[in-house]
This record gives sequence, structure tokens and C-alpha cells, in this order.
Amino acid sequence: MRTGDILRAWARILQGRQPSLALEITRECPLRCPGCYAYDPAHLGGAVTLRDLADRKGQALIDGVLEAVDAARPLHVSLVGGDPLVRYREVDALLPLLTARGIHVQVVTSAFREIPPRWTAQPRVNVTVSIDGLAPEHDARRKPATYERILKNIAGCRINVHCTITGQMMKRPGYLEEFTRFWSQRDQVHRIQFSLFTPQIGDRLPEMLNPDERRRAIEEMLELRRRYAKLGMPEALIRQFASPPHAPGDCVFALTTQSISADLRTIVTPCQLGGNPDCSQCGCVASMGLAAVAAHRLGGLVPVGALFRASVRVGRARGRQRVATTAPEPFVVLD
Repeated sequence: MRTGDILRAWARILQGRQPSLALEITRECPLRCPGCYAYDPAHLGGAVTLRDLADRKGQALIDGVLEAVDAARPLHVSLVGGDPLVRYREVDALLPLLTARGIHVQVVTSAFREIPPRWTAQPRVNVTVSIDGLAPEHDARRKPATYERILKNIAGCRINVHCTITGQMMKRPGYLEEFTRFWSQRDQVHRIQFSLFTPQIGDRLPEMLNPDERRRAIEEMLELRRRYAKLGMPEALIRQFASPPHAPGDCVFALTTQSISADLRTIVTPCQLGGNPDCSQCGCVASMGLAAVAAHRLGGLVPVGALFRASVRVGRARGRQRVATTAPEPFVVLD
């Protein structure tokens, strides 16, 4: 993150606003992936689930997203779900409207249907395709978004690939290299990123990594980034996986990103994962990336993390004051 980006984010926080917004724009997805955080019963706190919410379609969805964005005035917006390609017509209309506001937009999808090449040709837009490992495992978990269909649906595009490393993958030597080599060879792929599977507190799932598997995953990512230029993860980010934030209050990503679910009203807490994530086993690449930024010192003196956390306290006070004296702004209050 450049110094100018840090200062712009800092200004948003001081205003009681968050620089990043994640919007679950639909409750619908044609997949039923094991371990998906969005459909976990605890994702929205347990009282309701993502599928229980009344989501929007057509112009109502476009208007709702713009209302949320114009209230929050973020620097970055992630369109997630569900799968945003369920609402591809609305996304097609939204992307130029969002980028015209100077916003960087990320669309996160399984690529179960064709991605219009014009999306990835737009400045400030990136499309990230989630892939669950090599073809045999991915196809079993993510049908109908199989390898064959993904390769067809990204033709003519420039996409990022994201893979969440699981315990099953780490039990097979060379798995991460085979995955990285396959996707590095695809002209459509601009960048490859890995996360580590993040469980909820109390989970006992085969996707979870034990401490040795986590250590080996970090070592392998460090080696792979030296050999594959498309593995777009700085060394500092990868090393951060060894010391994840202890709690949401220590996580710069959680403090600087507001997540809103498919009704465009329900706030997802404590972070985009929702529920009760086990921060001691956090493997979110966004969290690690911002934790690495937080360790950076502006001018070699001031830690960015200390600056952000102090600014959050000021911003919360301003946000509460604004809500107390004006019409409610449910999208911008940091609490």
C-alpha cells in the first residue's frame, strides 16, 4: 500500500467512515461448497442465515448498492455473495457507476458462468475467481463451477485466482506447487493468492490446518513466490500468517472494512467472515495483508497500525455524533 493510499484511508477513518466496503449482493449461489463461511449458520449471528434474508434484484439492487456506497464513500468495494454472477446484469450496470466515483471494485466469483471481458478491461476493476485446489478436488466440491467451465468462462479476461489452503491439501506433498504451476501457465491469470482456512471457534473440520501444516504452508508459499512471478503475495504478507491478529479489535481489516449482507441492511460482524471466527487460526489474506501494512512505519517512525487504531477511536466518536444530530446513516457507523 502506497503512502498516499494509507493517508486517504486514514482520512476516511477519522471521518467515522470505513475505507473498504464488502457487499453480499445476493443470497443465491448455485454451489454448495463444504466450509463456505457465507452459508455457515452462525455467519449472521445465528438468528437468521444468509438464505433467510430478502435480497434485491434489478434496479432495486443497483439503487441499494449505490445508496450504501454513497453513504459510506469507501475507497474500495468488494462485491461478494452468494455469487455476484447470479446478478451479472446488475453487476454489469454497477461497475461503471462505481468506478466513475473513483472506487476500486473487486468482484469475487466462482466463475460458474461467463465473465464479460469488458469487466476486467475497466480501470479500477478486478475479478477474483475462487478455486478450491486442483481439478479433482475442486470439481467435487464446486460443481457446476468445474475447471473445464472456469477455463471457458474466463476466456478473454484478466483475472486473479484465489485459493484457500486446507488441511487436505497439505497432506499431499507438492500440492501447492502443482496448483501454482497450472494457473501460472494461463494467460488470463494476472495474479494468484492463497488464504489459509479460517475456522469458527469450536469447529472440528477436515479443512482445518494443524500447526505443522500451517508452518509448512507458509514455507511453501515463500518458496513459490520466488519461483512464480504470478504469486502476487509480498513476503511480509506471507510471514504474517505465522502471527495472525489475536482478536477482531487487533485486526486492521476488521477495523477498516464494513461488511453488509444481502438485504443491504444487516451488518456482518466482527469481520467479513461473520459468526465467531477463531482469530488464532485466521488465514484471511486480506487480514494478513493489512496486518503487514500495519507493521509498516510511515517515514520510518510511526507504525501504521497505531495510527489506524487511534483514528478508529476518533472516527467512532464522530460517527456517533453525526448519527445523533442527523438522519440515521446505518451504513457508516463503525460500531
